[in-house]
Amino acid sequence: MEQIVNERGAADHALAGLHQVVMLGIGDEVFALDTRLVREIIDPVPATRVAGAPAFLPCVINVRGNVIPLADLRARFGMPKTEDTADTRVVVLEIEIEGDPVLVGVVADRVYEVTEISNADVQQTPRVGMRWNPEFIRFIAKWREEFVIVPNMERILS
Repeated sequence: MEQIVNERGAADHALAGLHQVVMLGIGDEVFALDTRLVREIIDPVPATRVAGAPAFLPCVINVRGNVIPLADLRARFGMPKTEDTADTRVVVLEIEIEGDPVLVGVVADRVYEVTEISNADVQQTPRVGMRWNPEFIRFIAKWREEFVIVPNMERILS
């Protein structure tokens, strides 16, 4: 029932030209994740390294009895590795990969807030001058006085 209400709310926001997002920070960058992808935000939990796993999916974690991969977007985006702080969180996402729903955790240095981005603030990803792979970015949007990246999590994690 709650999911139906959330989907209805997301549809209402889309009709109003708004994207409801969770703002999170990784390094000096701010990313916005569609709230429809976010299942929960938790404190860091012990992770188990997986031999032979890709550098951007190096570990698995146990979230309420479910073993899920833990993504390191720093590795995917070529950002320097840092230690966890008191603000570090794991954002648990449900994304669709090859037609199947998959739970995955993403490490964030900090989670700011849930907010809305207007379609009027959305801009296409520039083809040049970006340090990010354009395939990994859905679009860029202006939030407050800075630009934020709305990543394409399906492409990043598949």
